[in-house]
Amino acid sequence: MIFLGVLIALAAGAAGVAVVLDNPGPARLTLFGDEVPGITSQWQVFMAGAVLAIVFMAGMMLASLGFRRAMNMRRELRDLRDEHEESLHTLEMERRKLQQALAQARRGMDDQASVPAQRVAPN
Repeated sequence: MIFLGVLIALAAGAAGVAVVLDNPGPARLTLFGDEVPGITSQWQVFMAGAVLAIVFMAGMMLASLGFRRAMNMRRELRDLRDEHEESLHTLEMERRKLQQALAQARRGMDDQASVPAQRVAPN
């Protein structure tokens, strides 16, 4: 994959150099109807295009990184929410078990209190 990317970049660079060498005449670059000062030859137009392409790719990389980060945050929040719900469910089940155990213990205490104690006569 990296090799393919380098190969494509080299091919694009070679094509750009070929365009510059085949067009040695003067050039004008207009932007929004106004001529850009300081750009008078083909190689300067090419370099301006290359700089614009670099800025565009940097912006796309930033957008991609931001999108990836947002997706990771959503995934992490979803996992935390699921973990929290599971924890609440576990705590609710434990609370019910403890309430049942308490109720059984109270019933056992009531049963012991209702049985009269037998006294043993001394010999």
